[in-house]
Amino acid sequence: MPMTFVESTVRMEGACGVEDAPALGEWLEAVARPTADLKDSTHLHTAIVQALAEAAVPVSVAPADPFLARWVAPLLPVA
Repeated sequence: MPMTFVESTVRMEGACGVEDAPALGEWLEAVARPTADLKDSTHLHTAIVQALAEAAVPVSVAPADPFLARWVAPLLPVA
């Protein structure tokens, strides 16, 4: 699974597809102050980005992937 949930942080690795969105949504509803570690992510489906943006999830570790760093990370708050 490209997403690992550890306490209040979701760590995304590799490609996170639309099939991962329901698990992310459930986790976001259950956690009081979620954060996202995007360092090892290489692709985020728009459903994942939308869920993170709607919940205003701060990014604790920015993505190393140049595309995500330039176009996706600015859409999310910084922790």
